[in-house]
Amino acid sequence: MEEGNITKLLIDVEAKRPGAFDKLLIEVYPELKKMAQAKLRDQRAGHTLRTTDLVHEAYLKLVRYQDVDWKGRAHFFGAAANTMRRILTDHARYKSANKRKGEEVGLTLAGSNAAVSMDHLIELDDALTRLEAERPRWVKVVECRYFAGLSIEETAAYLDISHGTVSNDWRMARAWLKRELDG
Repeated sequence: MEEGNITKLLIDVEAKRPGAFDKLLIEVYPELKKMAQAKLRDQRAGHTLRTTDLVHEAYLKLVRYQDVDWKGRAHFFGAAANTMRRILTDHARYKSANKRKGEEVGLTLAGSNAAVSMDHLIELDDALTRLEAERPRWVKVVECRYFAGLSIEETAAYLDISHGTVSNDWRMARAWLKRELDG
C-alpha cells in the first residue's frame, strides 16, 4: 500500500470526488483486515464477532465520516483504530447486557495471552475515556497498539511520531491504565 496513493485518495475524499471513498476503502481494506485479525486472532472458538464483521462494521462507521477533513494517512488509520475500539467495546457491552456474566473475550494487553472479561473491556474503555481528557496521544497509541494490534513501528508511522515516543507513550499509558484498573 503506497502512502502517496492513500494521501491522494484522502484528498479526493475531502474534495468529495465521486467514488473516492470507495476507492480509498478498496486500497486500505487489506490493512484494515490485518488490524482486525490482530485484534481477534485470540478469540475463543465460536466468538460471534469475526474479522470480516469487524472490518465491515468499521467501514460502515467510517463511511459516516465522509465529511471529515482527513489530515492524511495517519489520521485515517487513527480513526480506523478508534472505530475498532468502539465496535469491540459496544460488542462487549451488548454481550454483557444480554448475558450478565463475564464471558471471556480474547483481548490482550502488552503481549499477554490472558483473556479479559467483557466487563473488564468496558472498564478499560471507561478508563481510556478519562485518560483522553489528560493525554489524548496516549489514547491514540493504546488504540493503535491494543485495539488495532499494530506494532510500535506501524503505530509511529500511522501517528507520525517517533518510535521512541510511541514506546514511551505505550509504557506510560499501560502504567496509568494498570493503576486505574487495579485501584
